Amino acid sequence: MRSSSSSLASSFPSELTLPLAPAARTANLVAGTPTPVLITIQPDRTFAFVVKSPPTMHLVKTAAGIETGSGETGRPNVAPAGTLSMKHVYEIAKIKQRDEHLRHIPLESLAKSVLGSCRSAGVAVVP
Repeated sequence: MRSSSSSLASSFPSELTLPLAPAARTANLVAGTPTPVLITIQPDRTFAFVVKSPPTMHLVKTAAGIETGSGETGRPNVAPAGTLSMKHVYEIAKIKQRDEHLRHIPLESLAKSVLGSCRSAGVAVVP
């Protein structure tokens, strides 16, 4: 078993160069925003990664200006944690539609999904 970090470092290639494309794909990310990433590593040690949009709940909480949802799931008008307009809901749906696996879903369906997340968090949606 190796005990020193220098011997561990020597087992990896010293010249690891990354293409510029990953930096370009992550340039628009905001620090502190959870961002799912799918990394695929090939047997020849090349890799590809897909940066997805932030989770819907994070976008809802950010747009509503809250840290946590209300404790009243499914009852946003009893003790709403925050409020969003339908414009915010459609903007979140547009962000989610950029993901490769959601591109074929109509914007209206994605907006209904965002409304479900709002209801789950106790966020009231006003017209």
